[in-house]
Amino acid sequence: MTVSFAQIKASTPGVFEEGCSTRVVLDHVMSKWGVLVLSALSEGTLRWGELKRTITGISEKMLASTLRTLADDGLVHRESLPTVPPHVDYSLTPLGRDLMERMLPLVEWVADNSDRMLGRP
Repeated sequence: MTVSFAQIKASTPGVFEEGCSTRVVLDHVMSKWGVLVLSALSEGTLRWGELKRTITGISEKMLASTLRTLADDGLVHRESLPTVPPHVDYSLTPLGRDLMERMLPLVEWVADNSDRMLGRP
C-alpha cells in the first residue's frame, strides 16, 4: 500500500468521523448495489434494461434508488433522450471513471478470493 489509514486521518482532520461526508460517500459507493452498478457502468454506457439484466437480483426500486444516489454524488451521468418511448442512458462521469480505476482492482480481488474466503472449493 502506498498510503495508510492513519496517514489519511492525519492529513484530513475529522475524516471518517461520525457525520463526516466520507462516511456517506463510502456507504453509497461500497454498498452491495452501488459496487455492482458502478462496475457494470465501467464497461460503458447502458440503458435501464441493460443494467437490470446485467445486475441480476436487483429490484427496479433499488436500481432506481441506487442510480439516483450515484448521480446525486456526481459519479453517474443520466441522459434522457427525447424519443418515444423514452430512452435514458447511464454512464460514469469523469469522477466515476476515476473512482472505478481504483475500485476495479478491489472488485477483481474479491472475485478471485471470495470462494476461498467462504470455504468453498
